[in-house]
Amino acid sequence: MKRRTLDILFSLGGLSLAILLLIVGLVMTSNKDFASNYVADQLSEQHITFKAASALTAEEKKADCLVKYAGKSLTTGKQAECYANEFIGLHLKSIAGGKTYAQLGEVQSDLRAKVATAQKANDANLADLQKQLTEVTAQRETVFHGETLKGLLLTSYGFSEFGVKAGQAALAAFLAAVLLALLSIAGFVHAAMTPRSAAFAAPEAPTAAVEQE
Repeated sequence: MKRRTLDILFSLGGLSLAILLLIVGLVMTSNKDFASNYVADQLSEQHITFKAASALTAEEKKADCLVKYAGKSLTTGKQAECYANEFIGLHLKSIAGGKTYAQLGEVQSDLRAKVATAQKANDANLADLQKQLTEVTAQRETVFHGETLKGLLLTSYGFSEFGVKAGQAALAAFLAAVLLALLSIAGFVHAAMTPRSAAFAAPEAPTAAVEQE
């Protein structure tokens, strides 16, 4: 095969791959923009604002992101992760000793059973048990709302991370496309400079036989 033909074939192949990578990069960029805009729109609708720096408690100030985003509106995935884990998570731990919604459900069921038993037996502790049940019920409702909001915010954060990964993939695709395009151009230039008669890996011409004396 002629060297010039081989250069052209490889260059055309590289150029085709470059175009394909360019298309992939554009698709990934579109996905990144969609994820970013979608998360921003959804979070903006919640109208959540971080506490001002002056209003943060000593415990809240231990979270660097709460200090960083103090007073700002929550509109990004990273902010959603911070608010969910560092703010909501922190305050959930202070409710009912950090028990979850499911754990408080067990406590609530146990107290209901005790209240029912106390009512039948006219137990003197009935009023105290009813008070405990009321408190646990209120705590469980609060934890339910907190865990729900936390979960929704973390879902938004996870979705935003897909957008970040898509952006990274797009950048890699664009860089690879540029590299392949440059190599293809170099291949075309080399083909233009190569004589038409030049062959690729042509066998060496046989050397003349040494004359015997």
